[in-house]
Amino acid sequence: MPNYNIMSKNLTTRSEDYSKWYNELVVKADLAENSGVRGCMVIKPYGYAIWEKMQAELDRMFKETGHQNAYFPLFVPKSMFEAEEKNAEGFAKECAIVTHYRLKNDPDKPGKLMVDPNAKLEEELIVRPTSEAIIWSTYKGWVQSYRDLPLLINQWANVVRWEMRTRLFLRTAEFLWQEGHTAHATREEAIEESEKMMHVYADFAENFMAIPVIKGLKTETERFAGADETFCIEALMQDGKALQAGTSHFLGQNFAKAFDVKFANAEGKQEYVWGTSWGVSTRLMGALVMTHSDDHGLVLPPNLAPIQVVIVPIYKSDEQLEEISATVNEVVKALRKLNISVKYDNRTNQKPGFKFNEYELKGVPVRIAVGPKDLENGTFEVARRDTLTKEIVSKDGIEIYINNLLSQIQEEMFARALNYRDTHITEVNDFEEFKSILDGKGGFVSAHWDGTAETEEKIKDLTKATIRCLPLDRVEEAGTCVFTGKPSVGRVLFAKAY
Repeated sequence: MPNYNIMSKNLTTRSEDYSKWYNELVVKADLAENSGVRGCMVIKPYGYAIWEKMQAELDRMFKETGHQNAYFPLFVPKSMFEAEEKNAEGFAKECAIVTHYRLKNDPDKPGKLMVDPNAKLEEELIVRPTSEAIIWSTYKGWVQSYRDLPLLINQWANVVRWEMRTRLFLRTAEFLWQEGHTAHATREEAIEESEKMMHVYADFAENFMAIPVIKGLKTETERFAGADETFCIEALMQDGKALQAGTSHFLGQNFAKAFDVKFANAEGKQEYVWGTSWGVSTRLMGALVMTHSDDHGLVLPPNLAPIQVVIVPIYKSDEQLEEISATVNEVVKALRKLNISVKYDNRTNQKPGFKFNEYELKGVPVRIAVGPKDLENGTFEVARRDTLTKEIVSKDGIEIYINNLLSQIQEEMFARALNYRDTHITEVNDFEEFKSILDGKGGFVSAHWDGTAETEEKIKDLTKATIRCLPLDRVEEAGTCVFTGKPSVGRVLFAKAY
């Protein structure tokens, strides 16, 4: 097989500038780009194809756990938004507000439009930053009896949070997500639902995204506004920063009381329902890029790759291409029978080196190259994107080999990410060591905390590190707070985060 030189992608390296590397990679790999609207992004077809695969798997998992999809309005009347005070206060600074419903010609500027002052809305509308208010106001009409419960609803939607500092996928003024909103007859059922959905998110992250996560509880300071408890999954990126990959909230009866959502129990007594909400967003795309990718481009886990296998012909004449295509077409059929996504790139206007470079940049897990000598020998050259290794494989049974290889790549990508994560959890017992680890090694810092919001805030001010979670599997042990020296009942995980 000829050794084609791969053209340079001109990517900044991770060690040089991790943030710049990430931004360049998202754009050059054709995932997304900035739009004409400040802080908003255009998700391009290749990026959206990955999101669609995420969406399909999550949607399947939601439906397997009894949830149904619905859709609720983008706009929320201001008075309705204000009904649950903590939630309203928590999102107030990020709200976009609609005040008028019409434009008209500007008499002072021909060809320009102005807001029509006579078209002011009677009540201002909030563009949803989250949908609890509109959904719980709707649930009031859906729930009368215990027979109507549990109410298990999910919606796929967009939301708007007017972020001042934005970054593609990780933080944008508008983003895509799913948000589940459920109502239950008892506190225990609602807590069970909250935990169940956290486990669904963890299952998806680990088995599809190949990203290991830590399951835990948020502190009161970091909790979702309006929730009694927030369950979360936390991931670790290659630069040693944490990323919140999903949250599931036990809402108690807060929204039920705010919107007067009651039900008659089996004895006919009126009670408030118990609620949950949970969601993940296109932020997961950022997590996928930052967990696995390298200085050559994207590295995608096979379970989420839009193209799992690409086949590139190597030829000098039309006759050679025809011979190669006849063989490749049979391989393509065999792979598709195993539900493997495969692309045969027989474009004649691009050279093999260009194609190799393109699919390496886009993170296609497996690349097969086929030339005239391969046909003679009955072999193919198979290259792995994750390890950048190649081997010569017999044409006979190639589909079984590739199927097994994809499973192996998925498992090994998770194992590498898990090893990185586990070697970047550091137990510390004094504040100087705490700061040293954060500024040097990075990752999760496991330390005792005295349980007060004051200490949490002081540590954040001094180090920019937040408490990512109280791990669900943490061992209760007596200790002293890493900052104040006051008593502590267990370690929590701190980290700098996105």
